[in-house]
Amino acid sequence: MDGNGRWAKERNLKRTAGHEEGAKVVREITQHCAALGVKYLTLYAFSTENWNRPKLEVEFLMKLLEKYLKSELDIYMQNDIRFRAIGDMSKFSKSLQKQIALTESTTAKNKGLTQVLALNYGSQDEITRAVKRLTQKGLEISQENIEACLDTAGFPDVDILIRTSGEVRISNFMLWQCAYAEMFFVQKFWPNFTKYDLDDIIDDFIKRERRFGGV
Repeated sequence: MDGNGRWAKERNLKRTAGHEEGAKVVREITQHCAALGVKYLTLYAFSTENWNRPKLEVEFLMKLLEKYLKSELDIYMQNDIRFRAIGDMSKFSKSLQKQIALTESTTAKNKGLTQVLALNYGSQDEITRAVKRLTQKGLEISQENIEACLDTAGFPDVDILIRTSGEVRISNFMLWQCAYAEMFFVQKFWPNFTKYDLDDIIDDFIKRERRFGGV
């Protein structure tokens, strides 16, 4: 979900205004995916590298995330949405960790869309932590065992990867899970991304021939 800060800069607004607008788009896209019957929607909300941003911006993002989780709980329940978080939660405040755990447990029995927020997430960090789990458990190194130790254990691999803002890279996001993802790079900033843009991408995806290394 790239481009919140640049969206705000174009309008002579503070970067925080872009993040607030971006949160509104998260709600719209999540509800639209639930209505479409999409089973998993993963949103890259805060990376392991985002700690390098200005302190005040990071603090704002932490408060916005906690506020978002509290305000969205009714939306999750009304739309039968399950919430999950991936990443290393240990660096967050106790209050935010508690809110994440509460949202996960409250929505655990919902059967519709699973909305996954990647929080303090980096794929290289995830894979490193997975290897440590393998070692601790004394498991054989195999594709199946590695996948079972990833944050996304039990989730399907990525079908569609979307990056907004015109940047053409995946920035340490789900490197393992995106092995055969169909990729879409959108020129719009995230706050300008709409459910109609998503519909167009899904239509394009359906027309693609996915061979997974075959012929």
